[in-house]
Amino acid sequence: MKTLVKRGLALLITLGFVLWVAHSGARWHDSLVAVQALPAHYLLLTVAAFITSYLLRAGRVYDEFRETTGARFSSILRLTLVHNAMVNILPFRSGEAAFPVLLSRWFGVPTTRAVVALLWLRIQDAFVVLALAAFVWPNLHLALRLAWIGAVVLAAWLIPVWAARHPEIETRAGRFSASIHRIREALAESTRHHGRGWLWTLANWSIKLLAQAWLLAALLATPLLAGLAGALGVELAAILPIQGVAGFGTYEAGGAALLTAHNISFQQGLNAALALHLFVIACALLAGGLAAALLPGAPLTANNGNPPT
Repeated sequence: MKTLVKRGLALLITLGFVLWVAHSGARWHDSLVAVQALPAHYLLLTVAAFITSYLLRAGRVYDEFRETTGARFSSILRLTLVHNAMVNILPFRSGEAAFPVLLSRWFGVPTTRAVVALLWLRIQDAFVVLALAAFVWPNLHLALRLAWIGAVVLAAWLIPVWAARHPEIETRAGRFSASIHRIREALAESTRHHGRGWLWTLANWSIKLLAQAWLLAALLATPLLAGLAGALGVELAAILPIQGVAGFGTYEAGGAALLTAHNISFQQGLNAALALHLFVIACALLAGGLAAALLPGAPLTANNGNPPT
């Protein structure tokens, strides 16, 4: 029932956004024209930054799994780009399932390990975005900014500590506790080199947010700081458990909400965030399509292609 309610709310969010597009004067075509009207070097720099972000994300996954799978970087890059494309277009964030499914199918990673790896990757994403948001959140006292960042750092430190404990009693305390133990073991594997993982994630998000901020600032003819606020707004909205189809609605509203603190009207913010969203989706789809067609995969040949669980 809870799942049905969430999906119903997601559909309502998307429907509301579509109605806004239909009746507010904003058009998909207008948003695309706004992007096309930018100088070519703006678009080229943004695309180059996105490509760098894709490579850093693939590097993060490769660093975690290269020892256990023997995977080539090009194969991990293919997985990363296909996963990113699916996340950007499939409804209700169902594209996330591509990561553990492909990791298991192509590289033989146990299902529990693959799912927990995705969970840890997204936890790192959320913590980094939340920490960066503390720097640009409008009208926030310095003490609150420091407390905000401190709370994020503490939570990020506690998770690997919990995962590393491995109390043996869990394996003897019933099915539920045994399941928790397996999850903890998988999380311990993902967090084993969590220091490097944080560096990969921070580098990835710094470049990704700057690229989006650069494009938003260009679209709105506003300082980069305002664009950065909008970029953080769209990414914070992406953390929400309820999303519109392909993120439409929540993505734009999140960006527009933080842009209002920089004297940009909500309507202008929505238009610019929509243009950014379409650009992000276009890049993700193009990269995912090229990766699926050109980069080598790593299908399993043993065990009839069935990965362990």
